[in-house]
Amino acid sequence: MVAQASDSSASRIHLLLAVQSVVVILVSINRLTTLTTGYVLPNEFLRWVDLNNMLVLPLISAVAFYLLKKHLEQGGAPHRWHLLLSVIFIIGVYLLGASYGDHEVTNYLHLRFCPDDVDSALCRIIIFNDDEFSHWVFFTGFVLVNAALLLIQVIFPYQGVLSGRDKGLLVVNGMFIAAGIFANLAFEVIGLDLYVVALLAALALLLWWRRGPQPLIIYYTTAYSLGLIATALYKIAGG
Repeated sequence: MVAQASDSSASRIHLLLAVQSVVVILVSINRLTTLTTGYVLPNEFLRWVDLNNMLVLPLISAVAFYLLKKHLEQGGAPHRWHLLLSVIFIIGVYLLGASYGDHEVTNYLHLRFCPDDVDSALCRIIIFNDDEFSHWVFFTGFVLVNAALLLIQVIFPYQGVLSGRDKGLLVVNGMFIAAGIFANLAFEVIGLDLYVVALLAALALLLWWRRGPQPLIIYYTTAYSLGLIATALYKIAGG
């Protein structure tokens, strides 16, 4: 019975992480193809690509992360840090939502009305929200959500024994995130995102050293370490 419960628990973790992998694929399709470049309504307030990036795809990701958080917490003993980490997770989700709302709208306005205008007050405000402020809010929320999940895994450790198949699936799902990190870092000017990825990679590696290969620790270590290594190799080769 214990082995069956462990298998079921691992399967739920794989499924919820697979949702994040699917979201990465859909984000790439949404951003890199012309399938969603049409306008949502005749008044042209947004394109489908903007609406999907603002509402549909982040919402799927946030719900999957919340379900993963609840799953990790099941069956664990009460812990004094649990409430604080839950609050941090909620703050992170809110900041991510706020950043998407700010970024997608101003990014659309920037590209459509201010591609070459950096002098007018209106365009300066739009560009600042698109390129600066929304990014700061996003990365703050991103760090809080992912760090909270990692630490919740630590205070509610996996009770079963991970099989080779389980570890392989965790690595495979992590590689989808690593590919997304590589795509964002390798082919664009590197900014704050590099430090965010490095921070989460360092946290995952530290927790692996202190707590061992828990499921989310394996997943995050794979995702962020491989993403950083692949980016470094590409930059070195291209430089």
